[in-house]
Amino acid sequence: MIQVSDHALLRFLERAGGLNPEPVRALLAASLSRAAQAAQAMRAGRYTILADGLAYLVVDGIVVTIMVDEGGPRGRAPR
Repeated sequence: MIQVSDHALLRFLERAGGLNPEPVRALLAASLSRAAQAAQAMRAGRYTILADGLAYLVVDGIVVTIMVDEGGPRGRAPR
């Protein structure tokens, strides 16, 4: 069976499904801004924000991936 990459799925949703990801991007950035400001004040270049069962990996001010927070009730947090 053929597989579909995350990138291709997002492009499909944008172009064929009419999904505009920019409002979602803005909401996500706004919800993470307080934690990001604290990390930047400590001059952290790479850090993880844990919120609502998810772990947001931030590198040089850019959220590069989002994982399930396994440090919650189910395990350890990603490093």
